[in-house]
Formats: sequence, structure tokens, C-alpha cells
Amino acid sequence: MAMENVLLAEDEQKLREIVAKYLKKEGYHVYEAEDGEQALELFREKEMDIVILDVMMPGIDGWSCCREIRKTSDVPIIMLTARSEENDRVFGFELGADDYVTKPFSNRELMMRVRSLIRRSVRSADSNILEAGKIKINVRAHRVILDGKELELSPKEYDLLMLFWENADIALSRETIIDKIWGYDYYGDMRTIDTHIKRLRSKIKDSGCEIQTVRGVGYRFYIEEDEGK
Repeated sequence: MAMENVLLAEDEQKLREIVAKYLKKEGYHVYEAEDGEQALELFREKEMDIVILDVMMPGIDGWSCCREIRKTSDVPIIMLTARSEENDRVFGFELGADDYVTKPFSNRELMMRVRSLIRRSVRSADSNILEAGKIKINVRAHRVILDGKELELSPKEYDLLMLFWENADIALSRETIIDKIWGYDYYGDMRTIDTHIKRLRSKIKDSGCEIQTVRGVGYRFYIEEDEGK
């Protein structure tokens, strides 16, 4: 299997070297850039599978890099920033960023986010049919099949399943799930999410996929490995 190419743009050398080391350990081919100009040059020269951009870089910053990349490519983009204001997150997503990681961050979490975005990108490019465990999802038709039978999911349950699927093995906070599914302007009861997840859990029981509760955080989607593969 070919190694995925990762463009890592971070002006802080020590941090860049540490993240690059973890990425290489995970089997990725890493192209390092110390500023936005170098990042864009590398992006134009090489075919990247994912881009990690520090927001506050000298010269051409991460926002500008993201905007420029989005003119020609839908490659997954993760933004790294020391700022956590909601306005910054919204701005990044409006520019076309796929994920947003606030410093200081866990390298393990970043690696999981990288794997998740690459997995999502590959699935989108290769097929409209997603499969794991005993579940099959026809994305185009919005149909979910379990053991050959179609599951009756509400629109929100379907959206939750897709969100978990695309972020498998990543712990998602209730706030993140609310933002992604109900929107930033949601002011309802947080227990709403627990009710929807309880129903979804019941419907995908014994499917080989599990929605796990992460105490003090939120939820994580776990897909059992197929021992036959």
C-alpha cells in the first residue's frame, strides 16, 4: 500500500519536528514547511493526501494558505492554532478547513484526526457505499443496511451515524456533536444528544460497531476489527 503524503506547515521548528516524527512513525510520508510560502510551493509540486497548517505563520499565514489551496483542491485540511475562540473556528471552517486542533494538543489525538480525515477522503473518492462490521451505508441514497435489512433512522440519527463513522476512534465532546449536527446556534437541552445516541445505539446493536461513552468527554465510535482481514 502506498504511503500517504502529508504536508506539515509549522513555523515552530521543535513542534514541527515532533509532529513529523509521529507522522512518520504512523507510516506517512511527511513534507515539512516552515512558513506559508514554502507550504504552497510544496503543495503545488507534490500530490498531498492531507494538509496540516499552523494558523500563525510568518508571511503567508495558515488562513491564507487554506484559502489558496481550496481554489484548486478539496484535500483534507487540519488547522493548528494556539487560539480557541469560536469565531476562529467558524472562520476556519468557512475557508474550507476540515478540522481544527488547539495547542497544546496530544500527538495521539492529532494522529487519530489525520487517519479519520484520510479515511473519509478515500471513501468519498472511491465509493458511495461504506461498510464496517455488519453495517452498509449507501451515502447517495441515505440508506443504512444491517444484516441485509434497512434500518429506520431519523434524519438526526443518520447524521449522527455519519459523524461518528467519519471520526471513528476519536472521542467527540457533546459540544462538538451539537455544533456539527444541530448547529452553533443551538440552545436546547444537552440531554437531547444523549437521547438520540441512546436510540441509535439500540438500532446498531450487535453490528460490530459501538458508540462508547467516554467519561468526562462525550462519545467515541468503535469499529471491531475483522480478524479475517
